[in-house]
Amino acid sequence: MGCASSFTDTDERTIRGVLDAQAAAWNEGDIEAFMEGYERSDALVFTSGAQIRRGFDETLARYRARYVDTDGMGTLGLSVLEVRPLPPDAALVMGRYTLSDTPHAGGGLFTLVFQRGPSGWRVIHDHTSAEPPTR
Repeated sequence: MGCASSFTDTDERTIRGVLDAQAAAWNEGDIEAFMEGYERSDALVFTSGAQIRRGFDETLARYRARYVDTDGMGTLGLSVLEVRPLPPDAALVMGRYTLSDTPHAGGGLFTLVFQRGPSGWRVIHDHTSAEPPTR
């Protein structure tokens, strides 16, 4: 895989740790701490619900608008299905999320692109796809 050989088990554990920290922050009702897993950049891309949002500030504003208080945030669970290194300092992460105890409850899949930078491993691209509601 060329440059991807510099990707180590420690890198994968670090990426999984970022996601664990995000879920913990969410479950404590702390959107700002949750957002620490994202690159603080105008280049951040977040797609969900057939919408494309660009930049850290716009992504944070979307979360704040949708989840106006900690009671509405519910409980977030993340399970990583696959971490695939991308050369030279990036990784593709695919997983499943569940959100419970909230009017926004549901679940779906996510695909994240992580990049290693000065702040460590951070999400630079997030594509989240909700499962259709069950009847």
